[in-house]
Amino acid sequence: MPEFSLPSEYSHVAFDRPGMAEVMYMTRSPMPILAPGQVLIKVHSAGVNGPDVAQRRGLYPPPKEASPILGLEVAGEISKVAKGVDQWEPGDMVCALVPGGGYGEYAVAYARHCLPVPCGWSFQQAAAIPETFFTVWGNLFMRAGLKAGETVLINGASGGIGSAAIVLAKAFGARVIVTSGSDEKCVYCRNLGADLAINYQDKDFVGSVMEYTRDKGVEVVFDVAGGDFINLNLKVLAMDGRMVSVAMQRGAKAQVDIFRIMAKRITWTGSTLRPQSVTAKAGIADELMAHVWPMLQQSTKSGSKRLICNLIPNIFAKFPLDECVCAHELMESGAHRGKIVLTLA
Repeated sequence: MPEFSLPSEYSHVAFDRPGMAEVMYMTRSPMPILAPGQVLIKVHSAGVNGPDVAQRRGLYPPPKEASPILGLEVAGEISKVAKGVDQWEPGDMVCALVPGGGYGEYAVAYARHCLPVPCGWSFQQAAAIPETFFTVWGNLFMRAGLKAGETVLINGASGGIGSAAIVLAKAFGARVIVTSGSDEKCVYCRNLGADLAINYQDKDFVGSVMEYTRDKGVEVVFDVAGGDFINLNLKVLAMDGRMVSVAMQRGAKAQVDIFRIMAKRITWTGSTLRPQSVTAKAGIADELMAHVWPMLQQSTKSGSKRLICNLIPNIFAKFPLDECVCAHELMESGAHRGKIVLTLA
């Protein structure tokens, strides 16, 4: 097994107090120590996600055992493996879900949370998918049980999570309705494959959904909005419909029509990814490797297959690691369509 020479220290992003993006700065720390079952990744690119912003603002503290450094997804080259790791070796190119620490030159990941960089993909593209694909697969497919031929409503669909939900739902044979906050974002969602895109700023999305489905409603709602959208979602769900909540962009509280849930026999679930057990996240990784990764490999060879090709993530903006403040400001503005990534030399 090859061995790489490693520095004693590495650079990473830090912040000392919750606040606006300007609280982040670059610093250096001793190299992280691996536990059994873990790998050390030399990071080439890291994804920027909503939970990173929430953590920086003091709203989403990391689990006790996780690194306090921001960053939940990376792509790069394995530099070292710990005891008990036999599926990877130094030099392997991987993308990985990490429990923290992604905003740095090196990051620690559990070996079972790593996936190979798809052939022909850049590190930036690969870094854009672990957090989003784990979230979408674990919720839309494993929890909500979306099936081919069903119709799903995806709220707030133009961001990284929503974009991934569109392309994965279409790739697995579902009809996709989305809501977004501008005509420009609706065009973006249609280009990803959405069958119907509704600008909720100037249209009644409940009426539009019910008209499109001929008053049947949708089998599944994938919701990142929360707040005042919850009761609207309940209105458009079909009998025995399922709703899964993964974010709260419009607020964490809602006054819910419980009778509507009972009358329609609605199942409402949701989850956050970061606090889940190592085993649970490894289970999602196994599912992705079995069902999604073969499609990602195809996407580099068959550009004429539109839906497969669209599985390659849209990188809206990229910033050097030391410009993470700009990346977070863009994320908080809501102006992005697709993913924001950080790059390292």
